[in-house]
Amino acid sequence: METTTNTIEELLEVIEQEVSIDFKLNAKCRSDLHLRSLHPSLPIFFKIQTSSPEKFHVNPPSGSLPPLSAITLQVILRPQTLPPSTFPRSSTDRFLIRSALSPADLDRPIVISSFPSIRLRVSYVGPYLLRLATSSGDSASARLILDRQPYLLPLLDPSNENDNHLLEQSWLPIHASAAAGDYNKLVQLIEMDEMGKGLQARDRDGRTALHVAVSRGHVRCVKALVGRGAEKDVRSHDGRTVLHLAAANGDAEMVALLVEMGADPTVLTDRGMMPVDAARDKGYQDVVDILKRWELVMAATRQGDLRRLESLLKKRAAIQGRDQYGTTALHLASIKGQCDIMAVLIKHGIHINCKDLEGHTPLHLAVEGGCLEAVELLVGLGADVNAQTKRGATPLEIAVYINYDEIARFLRSRGAVASSSLGLVASPLPPHLLV
Repeated sequence: METTTNTIEELLEVIEQEVSIDFKLNAKCRSDLHLRSLHPSLPIFFKIQTSSPEKFHVNPPSGSLPPLSAITLQVILRPQTLPPSTFPRSSTDRFLIRSALSPADLDRPIVISSFPSIRLRVSYVGPYLLRLATSSGDSASARLILDRQPYLLPLLDPSNENDNHLLEQSWLPIHASAAAGDYNKLVQLIEMDEMGKGLQARDRDGRTALHVAVSRGHVRCVKALVGRGAEKDVRSHDGRTVLHLAAANGDAEMVALLVEMGADPTVLTDRGMMPVDAARDKGYQDVVDILKRWELVMAATRQGDLRRLESLLKKRAAIQGRDQYGTTALHLASIKGQCDIMAVLIKHGIHINCKDLEGHTPLHLAVEGGCLEAVELLVGLGADVNAQTKRGATPLEIAVYINYDEIARFLRSRGAVASSSLGLVASPLPPHLLV
């Protein structure tokens, strides 16, 4: 029997999926295993066995856990004079973890059959074996080591033909740090990159470091990347954004975080799928619920329901979502002059200069709606007074065309000018904005 579940009758949980040994020749090598009791009231007894007792020692090899407690075990590989015959996955080395409700039951066949044992394979990784693999041209083993320890990528030598092949196929150091969850290294790389090119760097699949950090669930790294300017809605070669990845992983906390930071839940992949579709296909209803809230935000804005909107935003609802016309909630609030709702949306991070499919910004629509207070609010909070629609119309031109003299005077006082190239009049509003 090669694999079993990582829970034993809900008595014991092992955090690791395998025993990972950072191998060094002629030296003791150590690895930690984390066991957790899942029983709410009784102690759990455990025993660790290995297929290679001449090589491994476990400390402690057996013991007990109080209810809902945890313990860290140390696996020690005795010094080896030769590298493993196969790596990173060992073909022979295994660990068996048994558990029971009393120590006497750990070796009783009847009890053992009642509580399936956890079986863990051994993987050998680390710089020594990575170098050994690349020097021998074993690119498959080298890639498998890098999959487990991507932060070792900077150790490869670009001048070496074998190493260079792996570098071309794999990540940059910023990707490796993001994958490993190495926050300090990641921040160091970002700060050293004054031009910010690393934040937008792509791997062979078109993924940025943010894609990698999100897919691995490294919240702190995700916050660091976004906080330092990483693009939240950039698409990989298959059209997926980071929100697609988090949704497909069923990572509700990551989805909520990305939504809170302004990721757009309506971006489509090359196959026309939104993040909510990826979550729905895999049955992640909690993720679906989070991603569908942007529609409720739009509805609350249409209805002018400030209390409902604030309630949704407290639940980390998305506010960057767009309908089929490219309209955001801020567009809707601006055309209706709903200043309280506009202020709440902007406070929660909606893009103040976002454009719909015709190029209208919220300021264009506030002008067309004829609400001076809404115009003043947007301009005061940083709206671009000279933004142009696809037809070249500026907010000032719209105000002049509709004879909103007071709005026109205010815009001129804030540096607004008419478009010098076309002198266009206001473009007609989409019907859905007139509802």
